[in-house]
Amino acid sequence: MVARIPNHRSAHSLRVFFMIIVSIIFSSQRNATAGDGPTGSICGSVANMGSKESLSGATVVIRPSTMITTTDSTGHFSLRDIPVGSYTISFHRIGFEYAVRTDVVVRPGRITTINAEIREKPIQWDETVVQADYFSNTEAMPVSFVSFNSEEIRRAPGSAGDVSRILMALPGTAQVSDDANDLMVRGGSPVENGFFIDDIQIPNINHFPVQGGTGGPIGIINVDFLEDVSFSTGGFPASYGNRLSSIVDLKFRDGNREAFDVQLDMGLGGFGGVIEGPLPGKKGSWFFSARRSYLDLLIDAIGTGVAPRYGDAHAKITFEIDERHSITLLDLFATSSIGMTHQEALENHEEYFGNYNSYQNTAGLTWRALWSEKGYSITSLSYSLSTSRNHMHNTSDETDFIDNSDYLGFVNVRNQNFYEINPTMKCEAGFDIEYNPTEYDYVLAEYNDRLGNAISAEHIVRNLSTIHIGVFVNIIWNPLERLTVMAGLRRDHFSFNDRTSYSPRLLLSYRLNERLSLNASAGLFTQHLPSVLLMQNGAYKNLHDPEAIHYVVGLDYRLTSDTKLTFEMYDKEYSYLPLDPSDPALSLIDDGRSGSHFRNYFLIVDEGKAYTRGLELLVQKKLAKDFYGLVSASLFRSRYRDYSGLWRDRVYDNRYLFSAIGGYKPSGTWEFSLRWTIAGGVPYTPFDIGQSTSAHTGIIDTNRINTVRYPDYHSLNIRVDKRFFFQRSCLTLYLSILNAYGRENIEHYSWDKVENQQKTSHQWGFLPIVGFEYEL
Repeated sequence: MVARIPNHRSAHSLRVFFMIIVSIIFSSQRNATAGDGPTGSICGSVANMGSKESLSGATVVIRPSTMITTTDSTGHFSLRDIPVGSYTISFHRIGFEYAVRTDVVVRPGRITTINAEIREKPIQWDETVVQADYFSNTEAMPVSFVSFNSEEIRRAPGSAGDVSRILMALPGTAQVSDDANDLMVRGGSPVENGFFIDDIQIPNINHFPVQGGTGGPIGIINVDFLEDVSFSTGGFPASYGNRLSSIVDLKFRDGNREAFDVQLDMGLGGFGGVIEGPLPGKKGSWFFSARRSYLDLLIDAIGTGVAPRYGDAHAKITFEIDERHSITLLDLFATSSIGMTHQEALENHEEYFGNYNSYQNTAGLTWRALWSEKGYSITSLSYSLSTSRNHMHNTSDETDFIDNSDYLGFVNVRNQNFYEINPTMKCEAGFDIEYNPTEYDYVLAEYNDRLGNAISAEHIVRNLSTIHIGVFVNIIWNPLERLTVMAGLRRDHFSFNDRTSYSPRLLLSYRLNERLSLNASAGLFTQHLPSVLLMQNGAYKNLHDPEAIHYVVGLDYRLTSDTKLTFEMYDKEYSYLPLDPSDPALSLIDDGRSGSHFRNYFLIVDEGKAYTRGLELLVQKKLAKDFYGLVSASLFRSRYRDYSGLWRDRVYDNRYLFSAIGGYKPSGTWEFSLRWTIAGGVPYTPFDIGQSTSAHTGIIDTNRINTVRYPDYHSLNIRVDKRFFFQRSCLTLYLSILNAYGRENIEHYSWDKVENQQKTSHQWGFLPIVGFEYEL
């Protein structure tokens, strides 16, 4: 049973509920009394992007106003009594490039904190160089890299407050299902993605996490805490290991260092609140948020339907020991559950019924140390755990089907050290260690697999503990005025199979002029298989770790200072992928997604190969004045070689993707945005209707493995935001309409054992969402 956000029978009741909420909010707004000219403040700091040293004397300009200031001896700045609204801030210092931050919202009586890093210019360019940089590309990742600020994530149409869903609009990220936010990057499985928050690795950032995967129906991250999100879809540096496809790097903002703030909010993700404030002596800050879903409360009141229950909480404490050392404590908690009775399963034509519960938590500590003007280090220690219990019964006869409980632990130590050898050469070196204890108790009743074979009942109880140790070094070198070379090497050792691997990586970037750069990268990437697979058989110690070689060539062209075009060609070659000889046509690694799961495999071999090759185009316009937008397009082919030696399409092979996001902000209080996506239908294997009917279970047609495709996917999402500024508070209302023209996109076909026939499940239908944020 997969957790799904209801969009059918409960949709009308939800719309009624939201309209009542809107009426209440507008009524309270009419009673508010606002004085003339509410104002707020902007404070923050400016630092050297390379060394993290604070920069004094940096100029800070707020547009469209004429307000200007400079940073003090500690690199901090402060501007008070700024009229409420939306602004753009530029940062500059002699010897450094200009940098720009858009979407800076000033709220009544509140402090907006902006911490900027600007890049040093070792070479003095002529005066024709673009004088403002609206994009935050780093030297380490000029290829296959894009970033968003917090406001871009918060307001993104169709994202439903979920950071992963806006990343799904980027080129190379497959469109498979609205019901899940799994990232399938350049043909890779969701297993292959890595997530970091403030340099701490998070195993999964979603509710109802997929065992061994990284996806789920809805995210656990409160986007109001995000300061910046960076997404690398290939060719990432050697400082990141044990991942084959992508790295998502999220940065949480700090809490308010000067005053106590409160916020209440409600959206598709649930209702909750945020509190934050300074530490004693203003030596740092803290924040805490909590959120709970409400769909189950509505459905309980209505008396019909099934809804997931989930909640999450975040906390962060930042303490400055002195000007050069700081410590950050971070905690992310999430709980998820869903239950379905036998009667509800019959009414919804579900194959199974029962209960699922999961619990996740990550606690981490990060120490940042600036050792000198040329070097600094970041060291983190974290512990993550994920537990779940899944007890399901067959709807057809109410017999037990599965009773599964597991515990996954992750103890991580990560250290990164940065040093500037000279003005043209920098070095990064460090290590990461992960200890992974796992406990697995699995009871599975007899069943027929997708080939119609009878699988005997089994009870598996296994424990496994593994250690992964990685050491890395990166050298960033500017041998010529316009050329950047980054050479990196990783050494990884995995205790389970006692294998050591070496992963060389090379990146080249050549700046033809102030607008156009040519980029290329190549590298080897390795990743060990999830524990849920490795613990199934002691013989799996002989398996190689899966590998992927990335080749990327592209160009980056600045159309204007706030608009850039990126074009890339890539080739991604896999080897040592797991295969199951008992189901020779199966791409086993692709089971690690929402709507599927890693089952028990009697034998795995490492003979699989795969590739993804494609072209990607991205045009991104930042909000310099009234308009912003993003257009992405991809053409690609993703295939795998099965155990029989035949090449087949992978289940993420859309072949083409196109997304367009645009927004118009005519004032500081109104904003209108939309997102339209179209994608080729992904391949699937149809049922053999005759065999399935006779067996009363779904049996695939083995002569048509992944040869039929679902209809093309397309959907329009619309969003309207309205801010109300009062004297000492701010109310933001938004209306978001998902799938505005009601396209019936097919989720999948399954076999209805109750009716003994094929049934069709659809993705999100027309779904209006009303939400609010109230900042006290």
